[in-house]
This record gives sequence, C-alpha cells and structure tokens, in this order.
Amino acid sequence: MAADKEYDDIPGTYVFDADMSRKGYHLNMFCITLRLQKGRDAFKADESGYLDSFPMTPEQKQSVLDRDWNEMLRLGGNIYYTSKLAACDGLTFQQLAAMMSGATNEEYRAMMMAGGRSIEGNRYKSEWEDK
Repeated sequence: MAADKEYDDIPGTYVFDADMSRKGYHLNMFCITLRLQKGRDAFKADESGYLDSFPMTPEQKQSVLDRDWNEMLRLGGNIYYTSKLAACDGLTFQQLAAMMSGATNEEYRAMMMAGGRSIEGNRYKSEWEDK
C-alpha cells in the first residue's frame, strides 16, 4: 500500500482512491453482483459459499458476513458497491448511513435535515489529540 496521504487524517471516513480501489477490487466485484436477482439468490442461499467464489481476503469476507459496513470501507469497499449488499438485506441508504455513523435512523435523518455533522472538531483526527 502507498505511503500515508494527507487525507488519511480525515476522521470518520476512508477516501476511495486508486490504492483503495485495488485493495477492495474483489470485495466490490462481489457487491456489484448483488444488483442482479441471480446474484442475490445465490448469496442468500449460501453466503459463505458464494463469497468463496471471490478471491477476497479472509478479513473482507468476514466483514461481509458480519455486515460490518465501516470495516468493508476500511478494507477497500466503495460505499456505492457495499450499498448493494445493504439493499439486498432490505436496508435503505439512509438506514445504512445511520448505522455507519452510530446513530438511529431518526437521529441521522434529523442531523442531515439540520445541515449534517458539524465541521468543528471533525476536520482532522489530530484535532482529537490531547494537547
């Protein structure tokens, strides 16, 4: 993986760049198969078996089985691909975003309707360090 990047200091997100694209390629290719009924049916019939047909890392496979949405992103998943898995589970994008932010659906909706998360204290992880 490439050296640390300036934007690695952004809290609460993983920037999906070329390195992350390479890292998560097979995870994302699995997720995109869920756009088709054939893929959804195969996955729902045998999640582990279906995942074994993709050369993902064990950590990527486990993050899918655990529905650990933030871990999928850390492991190279792209939110637009991983949201196919959420949709396969019957979740809306809003419900997914709420879970990923640690909020209830209602709390997340209210936050977004009020303009989103405050930038204060959320620009850089280094702002969180004790001085």
